[in-house]
Amino acid sequence: MSYDYETMYILRPDLGEELLDQTISQYQALLRDQGAEAVETQHRGRRRLAYDIKKYREGIYVQMNYKGVGTHVAALERAMRLSDDVIRYLTIRQDEAEAPAEEEAATA
Repeated sequence: MSYDYETMYILRPDLGEELLDQTISQYQALLRDQGAEAVETQHRGRRRLAYDIKKYREGIYVQMNYKGVGTHVAALERAMRLSDDVIRYLTIRQDEAEAPAEEEAATA
């Protein structure tokens, strides 16, 4: 069964523009090759981190939204874990079934 996922990851701030674009494209292609659908990417830009991560004070934030199965997420997170360019990542499954139930409870 397919679910909607959101993966937010932070890249090293010292990546050049060309390498940054290559890294983002690499993760998009990985998801598409695995069979994920509707891959949307938002480049959130360089931001200061709340605390140092791997001796970096800043990071480049990227958000990816896609529809797929758990194996797609596992393959993506494995690639990120092995990459030196990614300093942190987090994947969240979006539960659409909860939203209508909450709306019904609020109107009752």
